[in-house]
Amino acid sequence: MKHFLLIITILTLVSCNTSEGKKKSINNEMLKQVQHDESKKEFPKLEANRYNVAFLIMDGTFNTELTAPFDIFQHTIFRDRIKAMNVFTVANTDEPIVTFEGMRIIPDFNYLKDDLPKIDILVVPSAEHHLNSDLEDEDMINFVKRVDAEAQFVTSHCDGAFVLAQAGLLNQSVSTTFPSDIDAMRVRFPNLDIRKDLLFVHDGKYITSAGGAKSFEAALYLCEVLYGKAVAESLAGGLVIDWNLETVPHLIID
Repeated sequence: MKHFLLIITILTLVSCNTSEGKKKSINNEMLKQVQHDESKKEFPKLEANRYNVAFLIMDGTFNTELTAPFDIFQHTIFRDRIKAMNVFTVANTDEPIVTFEGMRIIPDFNYLKDDLPKIDILVVPSAEHHLNSDLEDEDMINFVKRVDAEAQFVTSHCDGAFVLAQAGLLNQSVSTTFPSDIDAMRVRFPNLDIRKDLLFVHDGKYITSAGGAKSFEAALYLCEVLYGKAVAESLAGGLVIDWNLETVPHLIID
């Protein structure tokens, strides 16, 4: 009887080991398939005859300065008879970036290695370290300079203006930034003309805004420049925003 039980136990162990071996083989194949799928990066579909609008993101990006203009610009695809916008994100990584508030975002393009489309409008939202360590990121600053060479507009929200200034884009322009950081910007860039008490400044191809919830206003203003007042009001209405340029403290340099 003991021998019989021993034989049953051995057969059971062999059977279990064979089953586990099959499971491991299947799991390995599934892992390989997942890794293979992950290696095939999917880029957003960019429609022809649209403005390509890139949002520069990184760890510590503030949600509002990213999502406010993103919402406004993305909604242009729902308006007829205009040149709408392709909106997408760019970063220096393929890994998810984590915003200051904890949102995880997978960048559409890695500007260090991907072939990027021509960028017509660059948006630089504010990020946690735009007053210090981000300004030492030479790859990021050089990317902004390259885009600026061909872009129709370059815009910033809140402390994103520090990035534009570090790249030398605002040397001949009037600008603004987050109200409580204006003095810090003037200290770091003493030769720049930085204005207070304004929600946004438009000088040439550059639009700098105070940021926060007022990022909506700067984005709507750009839409009014591109599409006219009626379309801007329609976009604002779709997001339940009262829009009247005349009531917004701003400065346009002719």
